[in-house]
Amino acid sequence: MSEDQDEMLPMDLEAVPAESIVHEDEDVLISRIYTQAQDILEAIRSVSSNSKEERQEPTFPMIRTAELVGRSASNIREAENAGRLPEPDRSDNGRRVNYSLSAINHMREVFGTMKRRGEGERTPVIAVQNFKGGVGKSTLAVNLAQYLAIQGYRVCLVDCDSQATTTSMFGYRPDMDLDAYDDTLYGYIHDGLPHVPDRMIKDTHFPGLKLIPANLDLYLSEYELANAIATKKEVARQTLNRINDAMQDISDRFDIIIMDPPPALGMIALGVLAASNAMVIPVPPTVVDFSSTASFVGMLKETMIQLNNYRSKPVFNFVRLVASKTNENKGMHKQVLHVMQEMFGRSMLNATLKDSAEIDNASAMFKTVYELEKPISKRDVHERCIASLNAVCAEVEIEIRKMWPSHHAALRAEGVIV
Repeated sequence: MSEDQDEMLPMDLEAVPAESIVHEDEDVLISRIYTQAQDILEAIRSVSSNSKEERQEPTFPMIRTAELVGRSASNIREAENAGRLPEPDRSDNGRRVNYSLSAINHMREVFGTMKRRGEGERTPVIAVQNFKGGVGKSTLAVNLAQYLAIQGYRVCLVDCDSQATTTSMFGYRPDMDLDAYDDTLYGYIHDGLPHVPDRMIKDTHFPGLKLIPANLDLYLSEYELANAIATKKEVARQTLNRINDAMQDISDRFDIIIMDPPPALGMIALGVLAASNAMVIPVPPTVVDFSSTASFVGMLKETMIQLNNYRSKPVFNFVRLVASKTNENKGMHKQVLHVMQEMFGRSMLNATLKDSAEIDNASAMFKTVYELEKPISKRDVHERCIASLNAVCAEVEIEIRKMWPSHHAALRAEGVIV
């Protein structure tokens, strides 16, 4: 159980009608269960303002705004008074309201502190990957993408998992709001399109963060890719490279691309692997998850050899493991975490992604902690959660910036590299 875990949902599930299961054909039963599950999800969304049209960009108080902009609060006030920045919005009592992320990005443009990939520098395509489910893969992918957008980068989050958890976090009802051909990579892969259509790249409520969503139909690609590979090697090479082609096609538009693949060694996961040039591997510090991740790394080694046969072998700028869903109150977590740190050394991030009630409760409303206007659980729990997320994402950000020569001078000044 997470620290101060609240077993809660933003609705009364008893209000959702349930029917008895008695002597139904299996196909009828499964169909009805699916329909009822969708009704429950719709009820949750209706009380949690989950619609993508209702989501609002994050806002920040002056102190945090100054940190994000890279200028002091007095610098910001002086620029406002001089007309270099617009007058701030104020509440009825005359106090400044929090600044939106859009306003912060405008400040960065004015002060020249906007973070960007240098012209001609490589776009990091980061796979948040593990072949085991339940390790916090989608949680890390979404929070990392939002963190980087808050820092001012142009980010594309690509959902390649047909379960579409990542897509749901941005207010979509994947199997109701999205068409597989028009809105997901399925249409691009299936039809062999020369370019990723603009319609597939969706705006989000985070300025600077775009989403290529997924839905259940994306799973059809698994069969079609497998069938193509079963024909001949040249078709296999072209097929495996389809996701890579898509990422290359959109890379000039973004500073960073984050990919959330399915938690299985299928054809889409192989395509994501072939398309990526960096990887973050979340692994909870339990014996079962550690064992599974060890197997994943072994499979990864063999898979890269096979990809080399199709001229699709990725070249990684960095591969980092991160301990996810950690609970410092559990002795076994401490022991396994110590073993992981000793074994993986510098390949492992120093920060850990904590198992927190704040993440669980925000997820129950299809939101992230970065979107919360105020803590759901205790304030200290919220603050520890934010600190954990920021620390993990900041380490990944440093690895990203190491890929860009234009950032090396700043990294040396920060003491990150010598």
